[in-house]
Amino acid sequence: MNLHRASAITLRQFYLIRGSLTRVFPLFAWVAIDIVLWGFISKYLNGVTASGFNFVPSLLGAVLLWDFLSRVMQGVTMAFFEDVWSRNFLNVFATPLTIGEYVTGLVFSSIVTSTVGLIVMLALASAVFGLSMFAYGVAIVPFVVILFLFGIALGVVGVSLVMRLGPAAEWFVWPIPAIVSPFAGVFYPVATLPVWMQYISRVLPASYVFEGVRTIATGGSVPVQTLLIGGLLAIVYILLAAWIFARVYRSAVRSGLIARYSAESVS
Repeated sequence: MNLHRASAITLRQFYLIRGSLTRVFPLFAWVAIDIVLWGFISKYLNGVTASGFNFVPSLLGAVLLWDFLSRVMQGVTMAFFEDVWSRNFLNVFATPLTIGEYVTGLVFSSIVTSTVGLIVMLALASAVFGLSMFAYGVAIVPFVVILFLFGIALGVVGVSLVMRLGPAAEWFVWPIPAIVSPFAGVFYPVATLPVWMQYISRVLPASYVFEGVRTIATGGSVPVQTLLIGGLLAIVYILLAAWIFARVYRSAVRSGLIARYSAESVS
């Protein structure tokens, strides 16, 4: 693994973003809109309910964490799509760059772009709606790491899907966070779900994150078991995503699909 070559993938993304306002704007615009929208919804619910329950940490905090996961996933897929859209994919693999270095470069790109989005969300949520993630203490850090790993895994699987089916398959990638979110219990406890959905939730790292954060937000202690299960599942998903990507890539090389990757579909 040559990190210098892997960082070249990230450097390419930096040059693309630096030279294009249309690429800079999505880094923070959509997450900012989500924070503002859900922030005012949370404040409205605080005003119309007499329970004294503060909806800002539960709703707005959940939106912030889920948007972070989505940005991590999209950081991987968007860096890949840039090569697809510019028909540069085959050129990349004509270099000494290995598949592991390429994926590492995508992850580096995701770290940078998702960090920008996270900073914007934290700044807005804190300045406008008084939400401070520091109120959770350092206990929030491992949960954020689990979300990051799960987002990377979803991004790599999305990249594998497009590599196998062709550029038109990118429309299968965008809905992935929306499909996963009902099972992850982003806005409600997993116990609210029907039994069959709870079975799916139990194999998703994100569900353990939101269950754990809700426990902390309501004054409970750090759920160590929940944290360990979520972390273990996140590692399993990362390894599984890497295995899927490697198999798809080898299949594309052996079958010659990678040489025809500029086609609309390579299925």
